[in-house]
Amino acid sequence: MAVHTAVEGTVTSGGTAIASLRSIAFSTDAEMIDTTTISSTSKTFAAGTLSSSGEVTCFWDEADAGQLPLIEGATVSLVFAFEGATSGDYTYSVSGLVNSVSISSSVDGMVEATFSFQGSGAVTRGTV
Repeated sequence: MAVHTAVEGTVTSGGTAIASLRSIAFSTDAEMIDTTTISSTSKTFAAGTLSSSGEVTCFWDEADAGQLPLIEGATVSLVFAFEGATSGDYTYSVSGLVNSVSISSSVDGMVEATFSFQGSGAVTRGTV
């Protein structure tokens, strides 16, 4: 069984790595269409439209070329590589719309930015 630590993960935006990652998340969903008929005693379903979304949290860096294009409403090409970016590592690629940007800090912490995405189109699963 393969085991991976978070230190291996990368996310690229437009081919440029996003620096100083703190956390990354990516999810895919299939809409469930109820196909149950009145005479059925159990519910049945069919897979409908697919969707994806994700979130990246990093230390905010106004000079980071990976973070600069991540502004609300922007369309970006994203590649999530949870196990790393060496040959054979698994990736999820999608065109995404940035739907929110949140920059925050606390008295005892670093300035962090969280970028949330809504996928637009199909997810490509592949390898590096």
